[in-house]
Amino acid sequence: MTDMEHRDTGTSAQQQAQQQAQQQQAEAPTVPQARRSAEARGEAALPAAEMVAGAGWLTYAGIALVVLGGFHLIWGLTSLLRTTTFLVANTGLVITWNYTAWGWIHIAIAVLLVATGLAILARQKWARFAGIGIASISAFANFLTLAAFPIWSLIMIGVDILVIYGLATHGEAMTESMRESRAARRAA
Repeated sequence: MTDMEHRDTGTSAQQQAQQQAQQQQAEAPTVPQARRSAEARGEAALPAAEMVAGAGWLTYAGIALVVLGGFHLIWGLTSLLRTTTFLVANTGLVITWNYTAWGWIHIAIAVLLVATGLAILARQKWARFAGIGIASISAFANFLTLAAFPIWSLIMIGVDILVIYGLATHGEAMTESMRESRAARRAA
């Protein structure tokens, strides 16, 4: 054998480094594996950015429901105390109930909106679905009384739609944050 055959060219060291890198990559879990293992441990499966965005939408939805409840309360009290402020007589509405009846309906919706909004801010799981339902009822009630306060009603319908969107698409963050808080309580 010659010296050239015994000489170390460094390729074996490079090959060893490559093999070690490949082994480390093979041992590292892929994203789907990490997500499945996180779900198996009961941890959050949503990426952190989605959870933050979802939490923001939930906070918006809770605050918006409380504010909408205040607006419904104003609408209801106005219809009970001062019926001359409306643009049309009650016969011009889709359902021709008198404004006193509509006032009590809006006050009842206001109470439900505020209670649901506070429950969403407290991250109650049931509040997500109740919020979607009561925001839908709110939008419908504002549509039925659109002739009385057109601009006011359109703005409230728009906010109702944003609340429904936030709760329907980002409500999973509420479930994930509840899982995290349960896991933290168990660990403590």
